[in-house]
Amino acid sequence: MPKSPDPERQLASFLAKFTPEVAELAEAILNQMRRRYPTALELVYDNYNALAIGFSPTERASDGIFSIALYPKWVSLFFLQGARLPDPTRILKGRGNVVRYIVLHNPSLLDDPAVTTLMSEAAARARVPFDPNGTHRLIIKSVSDRRRSRRPATTETTKPKAKKKATA
Repeated sequence: MPKSPDPERQLASFLAKFTPEVAELAEAILNQMRRRYPTALELVYDNYNALAIGFSPTERASDGIFSIALYPKWVSLFFLQGARLPDPTRILKGRGNVVRYIVLHNPSLLDDPAVTTLMSEAAARARVPFDPNGTHRLIIKSVSDRRRSRRPATTETTKPKAKKKATA
């Protein structure tokens, strides 16, 4: 049986599929998240729509507290148990029963007082808390065979086609 690839290298190869700007933003955000939650398990899902990197106290996705999702033009921070979080500044987006998110245009947004308060509250209210004595691990959970492009569509492919005039 062939040896599975090193998770760090595999994650680097996933990030390399994005534009340099999105990849650099994601790496800066990941570094901040790793410093803030050093005992979290990082669960990586290279899905059809996005590359998602969850921060969880266990290997179960349902126990996840945060997730960073990379899209062709932006990176979002998901609060995986965020629907019940108090959000007095109304920065959380989404209307689902469980998850809320914010778009991170730069890594300094993680230091915004409203965001740090939400993150602290999310960690404190989590069904399963981060283990203060735990050990960080990067775990590649799934890799989809098919994925949308990780780069923005070019203007040529996004221009609407001219409509044909109807003839009488």
